Amino acid sequence: MTPADFSIWSTLTLGFVLGLRHALDADHLAAVSTFVTEEKSLLRSSMIGISWGMGHTAALMVFGLGVAAFRLAITPRFSQLLEFVVGCMLIGLGAGVLFKLARGSALHAHTHTHEGLAHTHLHVHVAEPKHEHQHQHRTLRFRGRPFVVGVVHGLAGTAALMMVVVGALPSMFLAAIYILIFGVGSIGGMVIMSLLMSVPLALAANRLRILERAIRLVAGLFSLGFGGYLSWEVGLIQSLMR
Repeated sequence: MTPADFSIWSTLTLGFVLGLRHALDADHLAAVSTFVTEEKSLLRSSMIGISWGMGHTAALMVFGLGVAAFRLAITPRFSQLLEFVVGCMLIGLGAGVLFKLARGSALHAHTHTHEGLAHTHLHVHVAEPKHEHQHQHRTLRFRGRPFVVGVVHGLAGTAALMMVVVGALPSMFLAAIYILIFGVGSIGGMVIMSLLMSVPLALAANRLRILERAIRLVAGLFSLGFGGYLSWEVGLIQSLMR
């Protein structure tokens, strides 16, 4: 093996490791958690991670090869815009989770008399899941929404470091291989995280309904809060207000 071959293999290995690490970014986990918390099956949760990773990889492949082929430069303003879009997307995903939780609960006031005094208490009634089927079909299906979210993340997080490496590779073929390996790493990392996030829900399903809803509430608030923070932090709004 020549030094050049060793350098190429080292670069490809680095791509896989960076892909694993890239899947752990807070905005990625915030978005995927809003989907995973709606599932009670480890298999379906893993499919969410795969769908997200496929969308993420597809966007990186198209955009990355464009960078490699035409030696394009990503301007700071364009990067800001894409990050702002991600922030808005996270706000929408988090708000969607919170809306579903609110729709599934009802707030009631109950009045009763205790030792001659009338007391009024507020109670939240949680809607019980309907038993629509006596058995579940454990099928794995491609998930459209996580795929679209993965595409947006792929465009926004075109990972500056990854693009630097892609632009430096000597051929389009190696650039495509690098992006593919990077994508495989990100898929693997997200599948692992999806499974880890779904374990508490799988344990709480049909046993601790309040815990399940609490986990979904945390996921929704995290996505909503981080989306708001990211939208402001990228500085696009501030620059437009000047």
